[in-house]
Amino acid sequence: MLRFRRPNCHHVGRMIALIQRVTEASVTVNGERLGEIGPGLLALVGVRPNDNEETAQRMLERLLAYRVFGDEQGRMNRSLTDTGGGLLLVPQFTLAADTRQGNRPGFSTAAPPEKAERLFDHLCALARRAHPTVATGQFGADMKVALINDGPVTFWLQTPETV
Repeated sequence: MLRFRRPNCHHVGRMIALIQRVTEASVTVNGERLGEIGPGLLALVGVRPNDNEETAQRMLERLLAYRVFGDEQGRMNRSLTDTGGGLLLVPQFTLAADTRQGNRPGFSTAAPPEKAERLFDHLCALARRAHPTVATGQFGADMKVALINDGPVTFWLQTPETV
């Protein structure tokens, strides 16, 4: 039987975003709609232990520049910046779970809640300064996320380990 060495959680980097091209998306907490967008990107964001402000900046750059929208020929050559679409950022610590073995996720590969919330808030602040239409979920809340995935188009983004 092959055995894989578990990563030391202190060396795990790379902020994660599961992005979906949407025609619309919204997030609701306790029946109150906190944020909504029309056409654009929904980004579910997971923060890892070694992430920092630079990691958040790099993730925002990728979110705004990633070419997932069709051009005149229908090719994915346009970014969120090109289209001016909305960006809905939703914190989701479960993205950083270790799912490699067993039947229950482990969360030692996710950043501690205080750090994750600080970096998610930092990412949101950067996004609001850089892009005209940004909506967000609420860290630690029981959120209901609704979306219409356009395509469907869904990608897993990570920041480079060297950030």
